Amino acid sequence: MANSDRVKVRIPAKAKKGEIIEIKTQLSHDMETGQRKDAAGKPIPRRIVNRFTCTWNGEPVVSADWYQAVSSNPFSSFFAVATASGKIKLSWWDETGEVFEYTHDIVVE
Repeated sequence: MANSDRVKVRIPAKAKKGEIIEIKTQLSHDMETGQRKDAAGKPIPRRIVNRFTCTWNGEPVVSADWYQAVSSNPFSSFFAVATASGKIKLSWWDETGEVFEYTHDIVVE
């Protein structure tokens, strides 16, 4: 799913070569731990995002494995050095196999 409506990002559209930019992301996701019960007393199945990656023109910027202690609607903030114009791709993997992706074009001058 490209540029999911469940993803919020803040990435600059332009940067100077060598500039350090901040990338902020948030994914709308319940991150159900599997330990809560519904109104009928049945356990709610576990469903968490367990992997996050960011690439810039296919080169890895950051990669993280997440576990059930991560809050719902996980927020990430990290920095990257602007080296070349191209695509920044953010990807989140859910335990059910669902993938949330967001791509952003950036111009490096």
